[in-house]
Amino acid sequence: MPVILQTSLLLIASNVFMTFAWYAHLKNLNDKPWFIAAIASWGIALFEYLLQVPANRIGYTVMDLGQLKILQEVITLAVFVPFAVLYMKQPLKLDFLWAGLCLVGAVYFMFRSSAAA
Repeated sequence: MPVILQTSLLLIASNVFMTFAWYAHLKNLNDKPWFIAAIASWGIALFEYLLQVPANRIGYTVMDLGQLKILQEVITLAVFVPFAVLYMKQPLKLDFLWAGLCLVGAVYFMFRSSAAA
């Protein structure tokens, strides 16, 4: 399996855990003290790190740090939008599209030199 695909799949899974760790407590633990939400989030975040660290180590063998970061941001938005709409019941906004287009530009600038090589 190509390194970029391995990295992307691990980062997608990592971002699912990260998104739940960061935001699901707003829906599920809203009536609990903040420290309960923090402990639950830390528990979820452990699984995020168990995927994110190997993803970045694998990806760093063929991508530079900036490319890894931009890939992470694109994946974050791709995971966050469905989470926000489907799980958190937030309205789908055109702003998600504009943010995505900005990230497409960021991807272009971060990967253009390696695409030309």
